[in-house]
Amino acid sequence: MKLAGLKSIEDAHEESVWAVTWVPSTETRPALLLTGSLDETVRLWQPDELVNRGKMTGHCLGVTSVAAHPSGHIAASASLDSFVRVFDVDSNNTIASLEAPPSEVWQLRFNPQGTMLAVAGGGSASVKIWDTTTWNLVATLSIPRPEGTKPTDKSSSKKFVLSVAWSLDGRRIACGSMDGTVSVFDADRGKFLHHLEGHFMPVRSLVFSPVEPRLLFTGSDDTHVHMYDAEGKTLVGAMSGHASWVLSVDVSTDGAAVATGSSDRTVRLWDINMRGAVQTMSNHTDQVWGVAFRPGGMPGRLASVSDDKSISLYDYS
Repeated sequence: MKLAGLKSIEDAHEESVWAVTWVPSTETRPALLLTGSLDETVRLWQPDELVNRGKMTGHCLGVTSVAAHPSGHIAASASLDSFVRVFDVDSNNTIASLEAPPSEVWQLRFNPQGTMLAVAGGGSASVKIWDTTTWNLVATLSIPRPEGTKPTDKSSSKKFVLSVAWSLDGRRIACGSMDGTVSVFDADRGKFLHHLEGHFMPVRSLVFSPVEPRLLFTGSDDTHVHMYDAEGKTLVGAMSGHASWVLSVDVSTDGAAVATGSSDRTVRLWDINMRGAVQTMSNHTDQVWGVAFRPGGMPGRLASVSDDKSISLYDYS
């Protein structure tokens, strides 16, 4: 397995680019790349030349996360302005504007079925779930406080929820917190199941395998990438090699490789079977906040975005 650079665009945004995802293809257009930036905009790009297909405004502070609905028609962006904007990808019309209290909107992800939108709830120490038909808030999944602590204890601030992921079958939700805790919930019942131990610094990104529904990958400021059996509560692998924080993690559609972006300015490709890095890409000159594999079959594509305002696109084979 290897990555080969295809195209990089400098100054893709006017400020740091913090978020990237792929919008699935529709009957009328190919898959597109969606990026979100501290410049308060969301932009669409057509591979492989990374032609700009549109600029979406509507936030009054930086965009921290972007997510695409599995249909390819709808996307959502979360901002430091505490709003989630849901919009039509092709027309840019706003479909819904979801408001949360300050510092309670971080990473967001649609479930694989497209019926729910999960939002990492930051300082609320919870994951919030919106119904994608009514756009009503239908559940708040709270991380339980450690036993023996009083509600006034400062422990809740450490459970600041940064990241969220759905399992392939949509039955499990995992979230990563500032203190390194990974919490797993039963999505159908809205019930907390267990914590996954092993990280002791913020978990800014996590993703379930698209092939093995129990397998969860996490990236942390402790520089490690962990593989968990999310049902069995066991750490099944740990991979190290980055010189600084792991800011983003994604897994290839064949389930064989993991890509990571780090504040050491590199993108790494990891072989899951070997439990080790097989390639390091040094296109970026600043922290790499986002990596994303294109869904679907070959040819494989990986995109990365950075504080250096650039986007890089790679072939994955």
